[in-house]
Formats: sequence, structure tokens, C-alpha cells
Amino acid sequence: MHLLDAVVYLGIIAAGISGALMGIKKQLDLFGVICLCVATSLGGGIIRDLLVGNVPPIAFIKPSYFFVSSIAGLLTWLFYRNIVRLGQFILISDAIGLGAFTAIGSSTAITLFPNEPFLVVFMGLITGIGGGVLRDLFAQEIPYVFRKEIYAVASIVGSISYVLTYNILPHIISLYICLGITFFLRIISLILKLNAPVLSQETSSPKL
Repeated sequence: MHLLDAVVYLGIIAAGISGALMGIKKQLDLFGVICLCVATSLGGGIIRDLLVGNVPPIAFIKPSYFFVSSIAGLLTWLFYRNIVRLGQFILISDAIGLGAFTAIGSSTAITLFPNEPFLVVFMGLITGIGGGVLRDLFAQEIPYVFRKEIYAVASIVGSISYVLTYNILPHIISLYICLGITFFLRIISLILKLNAPVLSQETSSPKL
């Protein structure tokens, strides 16, 4: 599980940077930026754990998650102009993090509720996108996953792949399949600029 742990920390850092960048954009002070950073990194996992009754949440048991996220926020604050130039790297790291969070969320749920596939997929999704939704709500923005690009869909498909392979393959292999599929779909959507259809009020027909 060491590789997956490393990927989770990479996801925490990438998510934290996105939260910190949003905080800086909204002109929050340093404390506000770090709070938004931590909420983005750990919010999805905390929501998942509270919903499935896994308390206290893992984020509170493993303080290393909090410290890594906080350091990412502080470094973003200090080196903002340098970090904004790493846009492509951050997007790739975020896609890896989405896959890791989705896989971990699905794994946590299926351990507690092995006969509830819908719940497993939903918890994978919540873990994957929950922090980003909290970030946008705290920043008074329409959540990013509701308005642009293939993000939540990648998490859903990845989580479904975990459910389908869980009883067929070794569990660690299912985890990596979930991570890989989620990551692949997210990257492909970025490369091809894929978006879910939006209904245009002017034409009253779906707009891609």
C-alpha cells in the first residue's frame, strides 16, 4: 500500500494547492487560505467517514494529512507566482488525487457495506469531489464539478470499476484499476476538452 499512500499524499497536496489558489483569488488572509486548503484536501474524506459512521474521521486520526495540506497551503501563499506557472503539473496531480480519493473512498465503504454497491459508488464520488465542492461553496462559487469538464463522471466510472472487480481480483488490484480508470478519464477529458452538455437558454437545445 506504500505506492497508494504516496499517491494519496500527492492528491492531498494538489487539492490543497487548488484550495489555496482559490483563497488567494478571493483575497482571504493567510489563515483563510490555509483553512480553504485543508477543506479542499480533506473535506471529501471527512464527509464520507461521517456518512458511513466511521468516526472519528481518518483525517483526525492521521494528523500527517492535515500537516501536509497546511504546508501545501503555506507554500502556495509564499510562492504563489511560481506555482501558478505549474498549471499542467497541478492538473495532472489533481487527476491522480481524484483517482486515489475515489479508490480509497470506495474501499472504505465496501469494507463496511459489502452488499451495497450504490453506497460504495456514492462514497467513492463523495471522497473524490467533496473537498472541491466545499472549496467552491466556501468561496461562494458554483461548484466546479457542476459546470465544467468531466470530473465527477470520471470518479463515478472509476468507483463502478472497483465494485465490479472487487470480488474477482485481489483487492489492491481493484484499487489500482479504480485509480487508473478515474485518472485516465479525467486526463482524456482535459486533452479533448470534453464537457457535459449544457442547455443554452438562447437556443433551448443542449450545447456541448
